[in-house]
Amino acid sequence: MKRHLEYPECSLYRYLVMTAKKYPDHTALNYFGNKLTFRRLIGEIGRTARALAAAGVKKGDSVSVCLPNIPQAVFLFYAINKVGAVANMIHPMSAENEIIRYMELTESKYVFFLDSVSDKMRKVCMRVCPEKAVAVSVSTYMPPVIQAGYFAKLKGKLPEHTGFDSWSDLIAGAKDIRQNINVNSAPDDTAAILYSGGTTGVPKGIMLTNRNFNALADQSIDGCGDLYVGEKMLSVMPVFHGFGLGVCIHTILILGGTAIILPKFSAAEFHELLFKYKPNIIAGVPAIYEAMLMNKDFDGKDMSFIKTVISGGDSLSASSKKKLNELLASHGSKARVREGYGLTECVTGCCLLPEDSDKLESVGLPYADTYFKIVDAEGNELPAGETGEIILRGTTVMKGYYKAEEETADTLRMHEDGNIWLHTGDLGYMDKEGYVYFRQRLKRMIVSGGYNIYPQNIEEVINSHRDVVMCAVVGVEDKILGEKVRAYVVPKEGVNEDTLRDELKEMLKKDIAVYALPRDIRFRESLPKTLVGKVDYLALKAEE
Repeated sequence: MKRHLEYPECSLYRYLVMTAKKYPDHTALNYFGNKLTFRRLIGEIGRTARALAAAGVKKGDSVSVCLPNIPQAVFLFYAINKVGAVANMIHPMSAENEIIRYMELTESKYVFFLDSVSDKMRKVCMRVCPEKAVAVSVSTYMPPVIQAGYFAKLKGKLPEHTGFDSWSDLIAGAKDIRQNINVNSAPDDTAAILYSGGTTGVPKGIMLTNRNFNALADQSIDGCGDLYVGEKMLSVMPVFHGFGLGVCIHTILILGGTAIILPKFSAAEFHELLFKYKPNIIAGVPAIYEAMLMNKDFDGKDMSFIKTVISGGDSLSASSKKKLNELLASHGSKARVREGYGLTECVTGCCLLPEDSDKLESVGLPYADTYFKIVDAEGNELPAGETGEIILRGTTVMKGYYKAEEETADTLRMHEDGNIWLHTGDLGYMDKEGYVYFRQRLKRMIVSGGYNIYPQNIEEVINSHRDVVMCAVVGVEDKILGEKVRAYVVPKEGVNEDTLRDELKEMLKKDIAVYALPRDIRFRESLPKTLVGKVDYLALKAEE
């Protein structure tokens, strides 16, 4: 029988306040051992909200947050919601032109970024001219000992952010606002804009509402089961990502648990974090778990503190799940890895494998109030076991793509049953018991280390070079990242390939985020084609 939940009719900030009132002295955030209680978290959010109001932020304004997992990013996310504005969440490693595109799209008047990328942001701000640009340091909320180590590593070369406000400059403005900021945001108001690829390959701004985030929190807690107040989650998934923001921050905080956050994370060092912080809940991408399986440092270690293990963001093979379950069991943990499925258009996960299920090839059962169908190219529902496009509907489905009506209409479609269904562009099937099986993405998106990479963006830059005839960008298997980016280039005849490779690398650095840069550029006289004359991407992916 399908589960139904009752969702709060309020903003995501007000929902957090409800939890904070119940557990004011419980730890909400743990940042390098600096533990912030729910009482302090609400205080910091309130102070940040007053500072935003003093800076001129009003209901409906777009505020760009270009930060990793640091306390200020969490304060901002909820404070922006508290003042009725929209959080425009941008990857801090985004290239200059990408940030400009996102800020111009949303007409963002305010931007927060890491002080270490001030040089890049000067160029950005010269183009977009925001009313306020604030350089934020990762060190502000570090414990003194950790902070001293951070500064020692810099060897006196502090990030130069002349011309920008600092976090303390911003917060100083809070004293000018005496009254409590309490803007009335409706459940269906846009709370945040996250980015994903549309059918054109250009990243689209996904409008997610208060109801989307609050429903996700309730559905995730319900779907996971056996979660309790005070549990700790190793929240390494980034806050500019639906998984990181929706599950690793909002869901764990609504539960009354602790989000252990870090500004920088490496899958290869994951084991060190496990034994340092001993989290009860791990939520990550397959790259994390593949790295765990390759690690020899678990020998003799007790992992009984791990209670729940969730994998999402990309497919984790059934064999890897089995090996990980064996690793956990042999080190005292009763947890079994549970794979989920979702996409940013519904915040993040919308189905999850039950803990007691042996269907390791499945991504699980739909969440409460979430409905799945498998359809053919004409939109007809297919019977159990037949592969087609995964479509879904429910309370976490986005409002739409920002300023992209055609893309929205193509993705959110009204069906004959009178419901609007989200067409995912993913292939899969369902069995007779309702379990969902993900096959592959219809779109060519590359998933590397949990990051979504859109090859069309990279191809556009490469193809713009005068000496390039054509190119194709694919994701190839990588043991650590899951996939790495490889570019195949057909150059004009007689061109020096070494020179062209160097020039392409320089061009790509300006327009493409660091994590999305091709690890390998290969030159070919021609590209393989399918029978209908299209580039055969599968053949390229299969090359060694």
